[in-house]
Amino acid sequence: MPHFTLDYSANVETHTDISGLCDCLRLAAIETGVFPLAGIRVRAFAANHVSIADGDPKHGYIDISVRLRAGRDLETRKAATQAIFDAVRNYLAPAIDAHSLALSLEMRDIDPALSPKCGTIRDHMQKVDQP
Repeated sequence: MPHFTLDYSANVETHTDISGLCDCLRLAAIETGVFPLAGIRVRAFAANHVSIADGDPKHGYIDISVRLRAGRDLETRKAATQAIFDAVRNYLAPAIDAHSLALSLEMRDIDPALSPKCGTIRDHMQKVDQP
């Protein structure tokens, strides 16, 4: 795994391709070489009701949460966090430059003793060259 969850204010959809952002995250995760391809999950949820800063409805946010199974050292996680954040920030540069937008990302470990897993995605994946 990791699981990427985007929580964002719905007004961001007027100037950002959220589906494209999900692909950007997935590809950035692959490029780090830190995560197994079959374990990468990216999903996005719009918050239709928000109140930000001074209350002006033009303000927006994108908050990215990355949950992954414990076992990677801090330096590896820091490097992956920065690489992913940089990729997202680059993707969002036009929106950040033109709109009131806050971007955040947090990576945290999941305790494997408290997180059972089962799945057949690997059995159904197409053979692809990995970076």
